[in-house]
Amino acid sequence: MRSTVRSTVKSSSTGNPPVKNEKLLRFGVVGTVIAALCCFTPLLVILFAAVGLSWAVGYLDYVLFPALFAFLALTGYALWRRQHDPVCSPEEAPVQEERP
Repeated sequence: MRSTVRSTVKSSSTGNPPVKNEKLLRFGVVGTVIAALCCFTPLLVILFAAVGLSWAVGYLDYVLFPALFAFLALTGYALWRRQHDPVCSPEEAPVQEERP
């Protein structure tokens, strides 16, 4: 007779897989870096001037600062979730089942 061993791992206590949290963290960090570069360097000012949208330069702060704060909040949330939501707690340890 042949027996098969099956291993299952349950997701975390909130039901969110850890991979999703890593994507959330990566998205937050990349967004924060891009928003910070656009806020604190003349990158967008030069780009807008090159394509003829110089009139919109005055409104960039109304978009970039809220975006920067939103991405910082998203990064903070992902870090908090990583710390408070362990990948595998003792009651969710891998279970091995033998089938006859």
